Amino acid sequence: MRWIPFDARLWLHGLLWLATLLTTSAAGARIAYNFTHNLPGFRLEDDLLAILDPLQRPALLLDGLPFAIALLLILGAHEFGHYYFCVRYGLNASLPYFLPAPTFIGTFGAFIRIRSLIYRRADLFDVGVAGPLAGFAALLPCMLFGLAHSRVIPGIAERGDMIFGQPLFLTLCEALIFPGTPSTDIALHPVARAAWVGLFATALNLLPIGQLDGGHILYAWFGEAYQRRSWLFLALLVPLGFFWWPWWIWAAILFWLGRKHPYIHDEQTLDSHRRNWAIAAVILFFLCFMPAPFRYTE
Repeated sequence: MRWIPFDARLWLHGLLWLATLLTTSAAGARIAYNFTHNLPGFRLEDDLLAILDPLQRPALLLDGLPFAIALLLILGAHEFGHYYFCVRYGLNASLPYFLPAPTFIGTFGAFIRIRSLIYRRADLFDVGVAGPLAGFAALLPCMLFGLAHSRVIPGIAERGDMIFGQPLFLTLCEALIFPGTPSTDIALHPVARAAWVGLFATALNLLPIGQLDGGHILYAWFGEAYQRRSWLFLALLVPLGFFWWPWWIWAAILFWLGRKHPYIHDEQTLDSHRRNWAIAAVILFFLCFMPAPFRYTE
């Protein structure tokens, strides 16, 4: 294990983290308000400007902290999972950059920059798979805690302007905490909302395309044979767009920017231990994936 290298832009990482804590707390304050008052998670007309309320009443940010801390914990665990193996293998990588944004969740996520070339498929695999697995390990207790503090309100999920998708993992957790209760009757606690965002982000990152985490895993497993498989998964986004039209945007972005993977001259195949982790990543993808993450009510 190598020493963690000093990052000369540490101030920028810290500033972005604090800004993201602020924006996610502002978004979380509105989510907490809706939960406390037995309202749907998101109501576009009422909530769009309401997320600016903490500018006038900063004390509201305290209400949003549970959502913000849970979400930053999940995003941070994902990125530091990548970063840990970069440091372990001597790769030049940045600390995570968190991205504040005036959205309903307060962020566009986080990322790290890997400046070094990766020469071994095993190293690429470890770096790629560590992020989703670490992020999922962080969201699991958040989901269980959030659901334990959620409540049953008949039809609550269908009262808002947006209806959220139901990943298999959330369905299994709800069956454990609220046996026999339809998901449409469960008002999610803000911490469970943050865990839902983590599930969505995990599924996106595990798409086996281009330079997403799933693309790294696929390339490390199959080498140059990865290309045909990646094209297949990219093509599958097209019919998925009939369930949720933003998949077409993702397909276009990944087609133009991310369908190719940097070549690694390494004939060594993955060992059985890593192949087992690859299978675990596939299972994780199906636990988190939603054909339609959001849909608008009429």
